[in-house]
Amino acid sequence: MMAADSDPESEVFEITDFTTASEWERFVSRVEEVLNDWKLIGNNSNKPPEKGEYTSGTWEEKTQDINFADFKFSVTHHCLKQESEEGEGKEEPEEDAFPTAMQDLLCMNNDFPPRAHCLVRWYGMREFVVISPGANCEAVISESKCNLLLSSISISLANTGCQVPMFVQIQQKWRRMYHGECQGLGVRTDFEMVHLRKVPSQYNHLSGLLDIFKSKIGCPLTPLPPINIAIRFTYVLQDWQQYSWPQQPPDFDALLGGEVGGVEFGKLPFGACEDPISELHLATTWPHLTEGIVVDNDVYSDLDPLQAPHWSVRVRKADSPTCLLGDFLTEFFKLCSKKESTEEILGRGPVEEEGKDDISHALSKLTEPTAVPIPKLSVSNMVHSARKRIRRHRRVDESPLSNDVLNSILLYLFPDAAIDKSSSENSESKASQLNTDGKPEEKESDDYNLYNQLKSAPSDSLTYRLALCVCLVNFYHGGVRAVAHLWQEFVLEMRYRWENNYLVYGLASGPPDLRCCLLHQKLQMLNCCIERKRARDDGRKTAEGGKERERGRERKVSGTTGTENGRLGPESAEMGREVSPGKSWDSWSDSEGEDEFFECLSDTEEMKEAGSTNGEKGGAKVAKPDGRLHPHGKLTLLNSQEPLYIPVTQEPAPMTEDLLEEQSEVLAKLGTSAEGAHLRARMQSACLLSDMESFKAANPGCTLEDFVRWYSPRDYVEEEVVDENGDTVVRGDLSARMKIPGNMWMEAWATAKTTPARRQRRLFDDTKEAEKVLHYLAVQKPADLTRHLLPCILHAAILKEKEEESVEDILSVRKAIQQATSHASKLLRHPSPDYKKLEDVITQLIAVETVIARSRSLKAKFGIGKAEQGDNAEDLERFVSSLLEEPEVSVIGAGRGPAGSIIHKLFVSAQRAALLAPLDEDTGRGGGADDKKPMGGASVPDFPPPAGREILLRTCVPRPAPYSKALPQRLFCVLMREDFRLAGAFSSDTSFF
Repeated sequence: MMAADSDPESEVFEITDFTTASEWERFVSRVEEVLNDWKLIGNNSNKPPEKGEYTSGTWEEKTQDINFADFKFSVTHHCLKQESEEGEGKEEPEEDAFPTAMQDLLCMNNDFPPRAHCLVRWYGMREFVVISPGANCEAVISESKCNLLLSSISISLANTGCQVPMFVQIQQKWRRMYHGECQGLGVRTDFEMVHLRKVPSQYNHLSGLLDIFKSKIGCPLTPLPPINIAIRFTYVLQDWQQYSWPQQPPDFDALLGGEVGGVEFGKLPFGACEDPISELHLATTWPHLTEGIVVDNDVYSDLDPLQAPHWSVRVRKADSPTCLLGDFLTEFFKLCSKKESTEEILGRGPVEEEGKDDISHALSKLTEPTAVPIPKLSVSNMVHSARKRIRRHRRVDESPLSNDVLNSILLYLFPDAAIDKSSSENSESKASQLNTDGKPEEKESDDYNLYNQLKSAPSDSLTYRLALCVCLVNFYHGGVRAVAHLWQEFVLEMRYRWENNYLVYGLASGPPDLRCCLLHQKLQMLNCCIERKRARDDGRKTAEGGKERERGRERKVSGTTGTENGRLGPESAEMGREVSPGKSWDSWSDSEGEDEFFECLSDTEEMKEAGSTNGEKGGAKVAKPDGRLHPHGKLTLLNSQEPLYIPVTQEPAPMTEDLLEEQSEVLAKLGTSAEGAHLRARMQSACLLSDMESFKAANPGCTLEDFVRWYSPRDYVEEEVVDENGDTVVRGDLSARMKIPGNMWMEAWATAKTTPARRQRRLFDDTKEAEKVLHYLAVQKPADLTRHLLPCILHAAILKEKEEESVEDILSVRKAIQQATSHASKLLRHPSPDYKKLEDVITQLIAVETVIARSRSLKAKFGIGKAEQGDNAEDLERFVSSLLEEPEVSVIGAGRGPAGSIIHKLFVSAQRAALLAPLDEDTGRGGGADDKKPMGGASVPDFPPPAGREILLRTCVPRPAPYSKALPQRLFCVLMREDFRLAGAFSSDTSFF
């Protein structure tokens, strides 16, 4: 008593309140809440489903988690989305309004849907709810727990008035065991299931299954209502025999041998290495039978597949078949993650160490007495010859690429190398033709301009061909070591061409194309440097020739006539407008590009010119015009009647996108101060200053107004005014912005000297820029090279798939290629592409290749393209294309149609091969008496035993009493080698029993 008084609160909490709900009641309540939330109360009667609607329609799913104590369940609502007719079913009397699920039990429009939930296939329902254990919960196996769940859903359905069938998943998930219930007004359907490993012998045929069905429904009527029977047998073809996979393997001998031409290197491989179609499933269906029409027991069967009224086919596709193009892309993409440099990959052997000595002595060779012409003795020439000796002495086993393969690749990359170098003029003309090859109509096509979208390179360019070669070398000739070797040789070839003034083959002329990848821009920049250098060398040769001719006369080489009649006419202005045939531009800049050096031979002329120029300043003597291109229309100078001449100017310096970015960063760093803005303007006006100096040289005595009239006509404003005599005259003046104090144009004009373009400091130092490009190429690692060339490889892969698709004509593939192109375009145009997402693009391209390979496999198996098909070719093509895109395709004419006869032949040849029997010529027969008796005689049956048999039994009988309502009964039977399933739906009258 004292203990109780000392702690009265503990007494209160020990009281058990038996009026609170139990866990089971809470679970039932939660199920009811879910049914109410989903508005599954009452009978939502819809029109009967259309034929095939279960396959073509859209299925919706909703899921919600609930708990039974601490055990988690998932409640899922499956429903076929239908457009219900308003008011339908609501006007019917209540006693006739069976639940929709009970009506679906007897509906024959969707008996064997090829793609649907298993409960839809077994019970034919369009709407149901499933309660299954949560993802990480154990299965409900004990009988007491199963009964508890069934009781729960029965109470929930009764309390809510829900007429949607409800199932609970019991046993292990792989067994797909469901029990459930559906309640209506005065009616109820119980869904029961049996699942066994082996088929009991007495139920291995239709007659035994009919016995089960009859005993289960227990119909008391003596003349039993007719039982509707639907049967489907499925036959599997795995061995294709003579219809082998048609993919030709790549010709490794041609690829590894010396006969590797442009055709081999210019094409990516395509196709699957294995048959992408693994199995063909033939479903033979008897949709409407009754008990007396067909016999199928343990002794005899009428169910001959050739006599089935309906055939349908589905194909099982191989999971991720190995595809050639996909493998090429995948292996190439893996190079992006490599970290090693070219030197680390190729290693440094003792012979290479010896080669280092040769390189270190390159400078000393310049000072040795020699008879070689001075231009040949450049530092880079010495380095190049040393590197060639290294390459010559490298042991054969150290080179990843053999000489034959390497020479073949280089010949494919540089076809102009095959032209005889002795006829230099002829070779240059041929090379220039090759450089601009490609038909005009092809260059206007969308496929040719695809490089704009992908930021790759034109499909006829050197960069594009290099990408193909790197991809092929990586796959066939030794991976990353072979790639490093090829790249090293490529860089050596670039240096050789720069040193010897050979244009790089396969690049469009002009400045770098910023629409292309950076590597392509760099190669174009190198070509620009070679063009400028060649122009200077040509100018020097012309100057030397002129001096020989004019040595007897005291005449300057750089006269006006020579300039006007030389190579600087309008037709050659684009190549190098600054080059004058009378003067040498063979000048060298140091590393800073500040000092300018000219030939010693021309010093006397320069001194004479300087004297004449200085005379201009004193006003005693006007300088002779120099560097004129042609008159500018009818314009004359404002201070004289001399025609206004357009001068020969320097071309602006070409720039790649990385140089442009560097320049913009430098300009941005100058800030927004007045001094920074002034410095920025001076940096940007280098080209303007050069043009002003050229203009002054071409037009002695000119003014800034004259220059503006040519250079920026909108800044010279003309207007009509009345002069002193009263006459109307036209007077011009500079625009307002040109008159602003401290204007950069005025400053530049004041500081501009009278210097023709050929005498000015170069705006574009080709020697320095070429060495920068060659250094950039030399330091690229194989991974860097791969990233540069990846857009070109994706470009090539897309073009290859477009080419292959045009043969097959598959709409879904065309759409997939467009999606992949669009996806790749968005990623590749980004300054730093996301390589993880680019891997997704490669996956998309592999999927496209797989679909095309499947199409070809099916076409080969069905003989499409052979002459003997005749009138049936179009039907067969439609059939094959449907097989690719639809889950199951009906065979027109069943076993007697064109597709059916081919399928029959496939099965017959597989059977003959399996049982080692000779292949009869008459394999296309329509079936005879022998086909019905596969067990009799020694003849080989045309079809193997069915891999699966599905039998569907339906009837409508009063149950449980003779005076009960006639209600639908259904039994779906599945008989396979290691699977026996009975799924029954048995309805009973709960009002009159």
